Amino acid sequence: MIEIVSEKNLAQYEQFIASHPKGHFMQSIMWARQKPEWRWQAIMVRRDDGEIAGSCAVLIRKVPGMPFTLMYGCRGPVCDIRDKAVMAELTEGLRKLARENKSYTLKLDPDVEAEDVQFWQDMQSLGYRLPPAGKNFEGIQPRFVFRLYLEGRSKDELMASFESKWRYNIRLAGRKGVTVEIENEKGLDEFSDLMLQTGVRDGFVTRKKEYFENMLKNLGDHARLYMARYEGRAIAGTLAVAFGDKVWYLYGASSNEDRNLMPNYLLQWEMISWAQELGARVYDFRGVSGDLSEDNPLYGLYRFKKGFNGKFTEFGGELEMVLRPGAAVLVKYAQKAFMSVRRLAYLAKNRK
Repeated sequence: MIEIVSEKNLAQYEQFIASHPKGHFMQSIMWARQKPEWRWQAIMVRRDDGEIAGSCAVLIRKVPGMPFTLMYGCRGPVCDIRDKAVMAELTEGLRKLARENKSYTLKLDPDVEAEDVQFWQDMQSLGYRLPPAGKNFEGIQPRFVFRLYLEGRSKDELMASFESKWRYNIRLAGRKGVTVEIENEKGLDEFSDLMLQTGVRDGFVTRKKEYFENMLKNLGDHARLYMARYEGRAIAGTLAVAFGDKVWYLYGASSNEDRNLMPNYLLQWEMISWAQELGARVYDFRGVSGDLSEDNPLYGLYRFKKGFNGKFTEFGGELEMVLRPGAAVLVKYAQKAFMSVRRLAYLAKNRK
C-alpha cells in the first residue's frame, strides 16, 4: 500500500530511514530544509501488518519558463533492494507523484554499488534508463567514493589499519601542537575563509558562509564543524554529518600556510573517531575520481583518502525515467540555448 508522507506519519518515516541500512541523510526532511528552492515529497510502502517496507523521498523543482518540473530522489529508494514487489510499488508511487507535479523526468541516485548487476537489471525492467559508464564526478552526487567499514573494530584497530605514513602524520600533528575542536557556529567565519582559500588554490567554486550556517542549523546534532588550530590560528576545518549507521565527510578546507603540520590527517581521525563512538557501520570519505592514473589532477585527493585503507566504491550512478518525452526534448534545447547565450555574453564582456 502506497502512503504519502505527511505531518501525521513523518516521525515513522524518519525513524524508518534512520534505522535502515540504505538510509541516508539526504532522504530526510532535514536535508529538504537545506534546499528551500526545491519542494520535498516522500512516499512509503507498508506491508499487510502495517510495517514500513520501503520509502523514497524526492525533491521537485520547476523548470524555468516552462510548465514542467524535475523530480530527483537523492540516494533513494530506502528498502530491501532484493524485494522486487516493493521496488515496483515505490516506482508506481513515484510515477503518480510525477503526474501530479507535471514532472517530465524522474531521476534517482541510489546508494547501490555498480557491481550489483541484479539491482540495476531490476531497475531497468521497471522502466528506468541506466546511466552511462563514467570515470569522474558525473551526476549531482559523486559516483566514486571511499568508504571505511567500522563494524566490530576498535579505535586502535582502525588506527593500525592505516598506512604507516598516515599514522605518522596523525601523530605528528598532535606533537606539533595542532588541536581539533568541534566549533560549529563559533568557527563559521574562519571556516568560510578557509574554504575560499581552498577553492582559489584548487580551482573550484565554493559555498558561501550562509550555506554552512544553514546546514548546521537544519541538521542540528547530526552535523559537526571541526576546526584545527595552531597557536590559536585556524589552519583547517571539516564538516561531517551523522545519520543512521553512517558518518559522511562533506566539506574540507585548509589554509595555504602550515600544511606541513598535517592538520587534515588529524581532522580525519577525529571524524572517524566520532563515527566509531556512535557505533556507525560506515565512515564515508565521499568523492574521488574514477580515473586512478597518477597524472590525473585529482589523483592527490584519491591518494589521501586511500591511505586510510577504506574501500574504493563505485555507485551505479543516476537512473532516469523520462515521463514526458516531448517536454524532455524542449528542456534539452532550452538548456542548450541558455548555455549558448551565456557563452556569447561572456565572450562579449571579455572583448571589451
